[in-house]
Amino acid sequence: MVAGSEIARLLVERKARTKVTAGSVRNRFPGVVTEIKRDALAATVEILAGPHRILAFVTREAVDEMGLEPGMHAVATVKATNVMLELDG
Repeated sequence: MVAGSEIARLLVERKARTKVTAGSVRNRFPGVVTEIKRDALAATVEILAGPHRILAFVTREAVDEMGLEPGMHAVATVKATNVMLELDG
């Protein structure tokens, strides 16, 4: 787990070096990796992106190759045609 004060410091630092990208900004969530859970083949990466908590389910190999660790800056890019969640009233 990463301390809240450290997350705040990293977010302020990141905001100071904002960059323009070619991709759609609405589908990109820059943030800080707060937790990584690995098993033999897969990993769950949690990113705190502003008020959003993003969970990415990826291969463990990808996480290892990227050298992801809690506290690092990362960008979650969402590419989906449809995401719907609903609860019966």
